[in-house]
Amino acid sequence: MNIWLKRSAVTFGMLGAVALATVLLGKHLGERKMQRVMLVSVEPVEVLTDGAHIAQGRYLFNTRGCASCHGANGAGLQVMKDEGLLVVAPNITGGAHSAISDYNTSDWVRTLRHGVKPNGNPVMIMPSEDFNRLSNTDLGSLLGFVQQLPPVAGRKAVVELPVKLKLMYAFGMFRDASQKIDHSLPPAAPVLAAASLEHGAYVANNCISCHGATLNGGRIAGSPASWPDAANLTPGPGGVMARYPTAAAFMAMLRSGKRPDGSAVNQAMPFDALGEMNDTDVAALHMYLASLPPRTPGGN
Repeated sequence: MNIWLKRSAVTFGMLGAVALATVLLGKHLGERKMQRVMLVSVEPVEVLTDGAHIAQGRYLFNTRGCASCHGANGAGLQVMKDEGLLVVAPNITGGAHSAISDYNTSDWVRTLRHGVKPNGNPVMIMPSEDFNRLSNTDLGSLLGFVQQLPPVAGRKAVVELPVKLKLMYAFGMFRDASQKIDHSLPPAAPVLAAASLEHGAYVANNCISCHGATLNGGRIAGSPASWPDAANLTPGPGGVMARYPTAAAFMAMLRSGKRPDGSAVNQAMPFDALGEMNDTDVAALHMYLASLPPRTPGGN
């Protein structure tokens, strides 16, 4: 009996040592991966500063989630503090703690479109995959708006990942935006803003960081346990779009944060941004989602 207990103790001790070594190795690999340097080819973009394009840039800033993370004035906000994950979005004005004071236009494009910082490190947490398919006109309009924001003192950027998330990152279960983006794709062609499938597909690019490339939802890798699975936006089994047979019903949910039965949708959805979408974008998005091939939930 004593021999069996000793052997069991040795075995459990060895297993514990292996587990600890795996955690330490994964933590090291995750941190090293965050510091890797990538070279990407940056397509030139003209910054558009006339009144109409500034207005479009303001609209994109408010509806594509920029204001949700960086604040209406661009000074930066605490985006998340949960389960050891702390994210403070940077100040993207020229004021104190500015993250972009030395940015040129190529740096902006590299960050937004490719998820790569000017120094070549990956952008963490920011969903650059959502911005990758912006047309040059829309990207130039967004840059025109952001670059004219008045300098204000803001927050210093913080990204602190818990050990669990570093392990997931190291072993490919959680990916940064640059890993999800096809950097060889040319910029998207301009699309006429209309209640059309083509425009709806363009607007839906803003949904992929949470709902996945095929929009069938599932667990958002690396998200806190308090977050629900992202909804399946296809007409497949378990899809949520059956609740919204009309664009008007879909619009009411985006602007109220409530389902047709009055129940609240989880506030992980950025309703502050979605509620600002205009009627044309909402109608086009609804039309496009209704046209998708059915998919089962998950696989995000």
